[in-house]
Amino acid sequence: DRLSQWTPRPYDLVLTDEIIETSRPQALCQGHHRGKRYGLRRREEIACRIVSGHHRSRVEGPLHSIRRDGITANSGPGSILLILGLGNATTHAALFSQGGPMFFQTQGIRLAYDDKGAGLPIVFLHAFPLNRSMWTPQIYALSSQWRTIALDLRGHGESDAPLWSFSLDQYADDVAALLDHLNISQAVLVGLSMGGYVSLAFSRTYGNRLLGLVLADTRAQADSPDGRTGRFHLAQTAYTQGTEAVANTMLPKLLGATSLKSKPELVNRIRGTIQQNPVSGIVVDLMAMAARPDSVAHLPAILCSTLVVIGDEDHTTPLVDAQLMASHIPHARLAIIPAAGHLSNCEQPELFNDLLRGFVEGLR
Repeated sequence: DRLSQWTPRPYDLVLTDEIIETSRPQALCQGHHRGKRYGLRRREEIACRIVSGHHRSRVEGPLHSIRRDGITANSGPGSILLILGLGNATTHAALFSQGGPMFFQTQGIRLAYDDKGAGLPIVFLHAFPLNRSMWTPQIYALSSQWRTIALDLRGHGESDAPLWSFSLDQYADDVAALLDHLNISQAVLVGLSMGGYVSLAFSRTYGNRLLGLVLADTRAQADSPDGRTGRFHLAQTAYTQGTEAVANTMLPKLLGATSLKSKPELVNRIRGTIQQNPVSGIVVDLMAMAARPDSVAHLPAILCSTLVVIGDEDHTTPLVDAQLMASHIPHARLAIIPAAGHLSNCEQPELFNDLLRGFVEGLR
């Protein structure tokens, strides 16, 4: 009954109880089919965006609307409209982000972030070479309980991508600057892959600001000589061949065998995210990761509660790396996610969310 008086706010959710299909969901952003209803055939957590080539699209023209049983949800200039396919095939949702991402400045660089929900703050740091959108399944599931913040690291997503030599310690400084910007003294940090490297760097300098730490599909060791050589070659690939070639190289490293075989929509979504990255951001990341210090000796100094997560099909940072971190961090426990590769939060989002929810609830 209350839906009849609903007015969309940033990231409000409207559920429908029927399947409404269209092959052209992007039409809303082009100003077509005004007043009609749109849905999706896809069934994953994020079935589709109003996009071309998986890129987020801004509404540039006059107000458009989706009608549902007399309810009109408007999206106008400057807003971003996402459509999600959630749960089973008979439940779909329209998610409205009015005003787009938020931004702040640090050290002359503009960084983008999302800030949803209220309560205990959880900050999500994404993998290479992706962006904050990889955390959408977690933001959607957890923002009703806690304050969820997802950052585009420098060089990614909608953040600036200056071409220069940066360190992961500077990335960690960016995270601290974001907390300062939001007047947050302490937070739970969730980092996956490169986000885990940044989290470890953060714990070295800002350990007193950690309420808890989640290290997912990452490692504490520095790169081996072969690993640094591999990063050098990938940087040359990015520079000479572009992001499509980077996506071809990275997809088998990011996704497990199960996902590569049975989740083509996820494969396409990750490919699209990689391809939209600026080459400068990719090259800077590779140099920063290759130069990062070994963190194994630092692990016993991490005193906050820590959850180490690993996908059982992750061959990029295998189980032995996760076991090393879990055995050296005093208050750590290890969780293994089945049928997941390096992007365990995207490949098995419900299992990942359950682990994260249980971990954060245990911090109280």
